[in-house]
Amino acid sequence: MKIGIVSDVHCNHAGLLHALEILKDADQLICLGDSIYEYRFSNEVIRLLKERGAHTILGNHEEGFLGPQGVRARSPDWIDGSLLQWLAERPRRLELNIDRKRLLLVHSTPWEPQGAYIYPHDSSLARFGEAEADFVLYGHTHHQLTRRIGKVLVINPGSAGEARDQGNCRQLSCAMLDTVSEEVTVTDFPEPQLVTPGLVPGAHVDARVKPGHDG
Repeated sequence: MKIGIVSDVHCNHAGLLHALEILKDADQLICLGDSIYEYRFSNEVIRLLKERGAHTILGNHEEGFLGPQGVRARSPDWIDGSLLQWLAERPRRLELNIDRKRLLLVHSTPWEPQGAYIYPHDSSLARFGEAEADFVLYGHTHHQLTRRIGKVLVINPGSAGEARDQGNCRQLSCAMLDTVSEEVTVTDFPEPQLVTPGLVPGAHVDARVKPGHDG
């Protein structure tokens, strides 16, 4: 089964649309948190995730928005209450069983307390290999990563909403996982709002990882 993966959309509806076009052949869709941005809400982004039936988890931005400090941010009449409720009902982490493979979805780390930024060269990344899963999918850093740690294939798709990764020239990105072959394809694409009108940006494959190989 092909699993499309996005993370850290940060209210960027155009970025999410572009990612979903890249991932149009996915059988299922996953969003790894921070679909909204600080105390801003996006009806368009949340509606799209809901309509696509995306397995969506909460990130630190949702926790702030949905928490006590987000009371004023949640009060405007333009916010669709049903979408707000749908988002509030999402879990902080999620375990899925697909093709007899175990997928663990977290925003930052598999261990508590969550919140640490684990970048590709962080020594703490080794702890991901302790997870009881075949795949651990995480976001938070906006830095893409595909790496096998022990028996666990760790995947960070980068950000589909706010580019911060110098490693891919500060482009947005998303990922596709084939749960049978365990092949991962990470695709970069430019911020849609920065593309010259009339030009169609050419996304390219940035990383392709197969079983037994580090990315």
